[in-house]
Amino acid sequence: MSDDGRLRQIPAVQTVIRGIGDIPGVASTWVHTGARQVLAEIRQGVRQGHPVPDLDEIMGRVRARARDLARPHLRSVINATGVMIHTNLGRAPLPMEMMAHLGAIATQYSTLEYRLEQGVRGSRHEHVAGLLAELVGAEAAMVVNNNAAAVLLALSTLAAGKEVVVSRGELVEIGGSFRIPDVMALSGARLVEVGATNKTHDYDYARAINEETALLLKVHQSNFRQIGFVDSVDRATLTALAHSHQLPVMEDLGSGVLLPIRLDGWEEPTVQQVVEAGVDVTTFSGDKLLGGPQAGLVVGRRDIVERMKKHPLARAVRVDKMTLAVLELVLRQYREGRGEQLPLWQMIRMPAEGIKVRAEALRDALGVQAPGLVLDIEPDWSEIGGGSMPGTRVPSWVLTVALPTDRLTAVEEALRRGTVPVVVRVKGGKLVIDLRTVFPEQERPLLNALVEAIQRGHQGSGEGHHEDTGYDQAGAGHGH
Repeated sequence: MSDDGRLRQIPAVQTVIRGIGDIPGVASTWVHTGARQVLAEIRQGVRQGHPVPDLDEIMGRVRARARDLARPHLRSVINATGVMIHTNLGRAPLPMEMMAHLGAIATQYSTLEYRLEQGVRGSRHEHVAGLLAELVGAEAAMVVNNNAAAVLLALSTLAAGKEVVVSRGELVEIGGSFRIPDVMALSGARLVEVGATNKTHDYDYARAINEETALLLKVHQSNFRQIGFVDSVDRATLTALAHSHQLPVMEDLGSGVLLPIRLDGWEEPTVQQVVEAGVDVTTFSGDKLLGGPQAGLVVGRRDIVERMKKHPLARAVRVDKMTLAVLELVLRQYREGRGEQLPLWQMIRMPAEGIKVRAEALRDALGVQAPGLVLDIEPDWSEIGGGSMPGTRVPSWVLTVALPTDRLTAVEEALRRGTVPVVVRVKGGKLVIDLRTVFPEQERPLLNALVEAIQRGHQGSGEGHHEDTGYDQAGAGHGH
């Protein structure tokens, strides 16, 4: 039969919709959209030589598509990859106890820009600026919507039309193909590169300073690491040099941290240390090692921060009330000495032996519900991720499920596309499940999802898989 003849066998949209009727909990608009999408796919398949499915199969596909369309596109998932700041999966998770306050702010009016004491207009900066400045020992602070915006605003305020001196070894790419030179060009500042990729000395900066110089910029290598024949200028030396020429120093910390952390031989500078070294303006992220919401945090000299607040770009990059509500609670938790109780820090500090016990319990339960599987508990490594502390690994234990290649692909896909989506790693012909990034209350849903996916994996296979599919690919960025 010709393509035209087979195309005429495809039922009309209304025929399919009438056959399906109502789907509980699914609005009719999603059924209509699902029917159009599925029938368009069938027509494309026919043109490629595939047969026309029967009506029952078509209606089944439309029902499944309609249910999928009816669900919110942004969904919660179980992160079983062991990557703690997973950019693709939303970076740092927030404490559940903060949600009641967030819900009240979201569903009611709030004091976003209103001072109850005086009954006059206030500033949205007031909710976190003082708290943040006090925490890090700075004169002033402000918050914008992400760290790239913070860098752009600072450069636009301090260096538009003038020169900014930066080491060649610090001209980083911050993820998504956005690079420091690009951000600088957008700000109107002129980039002056000094030193070599692997070595920059204080005299390199000194030689570049002239009447057109606006500031010296230091960019922390938070998403890559240089080893070997390398040298750079420490921030105290750079600050002393800049101040001797009456110039400010700006540092882009990328993934800023407020608690001391040393892992796998890597020690991250705290924001407090940077401020104490005399850096005039520092920018860093809110949703990485801070463990809060996406935001760009700015701390430093009062006169500089006030100028940034008044810059026209500040309104374009300002944060909303939801971000401010969560960020204030996160900062208060640090102020009360409870920073390590944030979910991210609980994951970082979690002992490997405790993870092993949980993995063994999951293995035993899975072995009962899905007998015949090859299950093992193996030593492995969790990662910080998210462009933070590059190459740093944390010892862990993982549950592995060995499967033939076709079933491995099918089960991994079924986990991703299940009722409760689960993201795992695939490595060496095995599913790799690291419970460091799985909350205890998620263990039962994870078990159910594994059983369901393994059962579905018997019925078909996916379209191919890649090694280490769970690892944070977009998260290689600098911390913006």
